[in-house]
Amino acid sequence: MELKRLTERIWYMPFEEERDRPNLGYVKGDNWSLAVDAGHSAAHVREFYELLEKENLPLPALTVLTHWHWDHTFGMHAVNGLCLANKRTNSYLAEWNDKIVKKGPNEFFALHESVRREYSPDMDVIVKKADMLFSGEITLDLGGCTVKVIEAEAPHTDDSTLVFVEQDKTLFLGDCTCDDFFTGIKREDLCRKLADTIKEINPEICLEGHWIPVDTEDTLTDLMNGI
Repeated sequence: MELKRLTERIWYMPFEEERDRPNLGYVKGDNWSLAVDAGHSAAHVREFYELLEKENLPLPALTVLTHWHWDHTFGMHAVNGLCLANKRTNSYLAEWNDKIVKKGPNEFFALHESVRREYSPDMDVIVKKADMLFSGEITLDLGGCTVKVIEAEAPHTDDSTLVFVEQDKTLFLGDCTCDDFFTGIKREDLCRKLADTIKEINPEICLEGHWIPVDTEDTLTDLMNGI
């Protein structure tokens, strides 16, 4: 696995299908840097950080979560610095922490084969809540680099967060363009709302959680496919 450079300020560790690991994003400002998503496990985070260190990039001071799903968040206890999420994402993480603490990880292991590939039966499953919460939209100044973190209505889950790097015209979408993981439903009204949000942001490059970077029209076409 290698770290890929996308723009002047953005790198990412590519997704992996076998363990359903998503892209992990990295945005470097003049003063500090942030990551997009916290990975599937502590091992996923360690591999990401090894790639950053190999490129002499400072570890992120902040990690922004795109939504609560385990492959994007269950490595949070191993990240450097603080984590930022919307309130709904944090409530889901609190629910899963409570389940695992009280009943053990079997329900989590039963979710998907990729989970069992990421975690051996004797591994600890640690679910952590975010350190910082936001509502609606927040703007972060990394030093010469402005990042907007935006809550959005989307078909995949009801706690979707978008991350837009203004100067690089790049939008991190997490999995928000996909259908609902648990029901398989892709609601038309939510697809249209998300499409309107993406058009309003007006990025040139879109990076979804489990796909390669593409231009915005490609993402919008995929979002509305079959609707």
